[in-house]
Amino acid sequence: MMEKVFDIIVWEWSDLLKAVLSLLAGFVLGFEREWKDKSAGFKTISIICLGSTLFSLLSMKVAVGESEDATRIASYVVSGIGFLGAGVIFKDGVTVNGLTTASIIWMSAAIGMAIGFGIFVTAGIFLAACFVIIISGPLINKYVIHNIVKTAEITMQRKDLDIKRNVIAELKPIVKHIKLKKQVLTEESFTLELEVLIDKRRVREFESVLIAHPEFTQVIL
Repeated sequence: MMEKVFDIIVWEWSDLLKAVLSLLAGFVLGFEREWKDKSAGFKTISIICLGSTLFSLLSMKVAVGESEDATRIASYVVSGIGFLGAGVIFKDGVTVNGLTTASIIWMSAAIGMAIGFGIFVTAGIFLAACFVIIISGPLINKYVIHNIVKTAEITMQRKDLDIKRNVIAELKPIVKHIKLKKQVLTEESFTLELEVLIDKRRVREFESVLIAHPEFTQVIL
């Protein structure tokens, strides 16, 4: 009888340890998202990590029987977490936003499951690897990858409408991709909104081309 009670106490303390580790992992993964004020920050990532740990614990303790195994419940976390990840991804012109946040959500669920199943070393290794990627990403973007997205809103008189083709022709050698996001034509004016993918070292050249046109009554960069 005492042995059974002792086993229950051990399991309870083990579950508490896993919950604490899961919260710490969620904090590490969610801190950078919270700092950048993303849609899924510290609270969301921590709860996802903690929830994945709980599902793993339930799988080991409840979903074990003659026709079931210890991964029965936890396996649905893999597919279910995809709905949360998809909810933060959206396309805006030439850019796709939310991919990093969705990836962190996916990774937090995986690490939470690993903690729940007691695979602490593996969870720690992958948590450290993910943290290194999160921290080094901005440095890589700054010193290695130079592409950025710029928008420009140009207003001209209606009679100068034909100049639009000339402007786009001038910009094409400078930018890597150009898209017309919006065109507004009124009785007196024509407003054009451009979105371009450009090497950040050529941004000043891009802005100079637009400012140099006397036909433009307003240029918003």
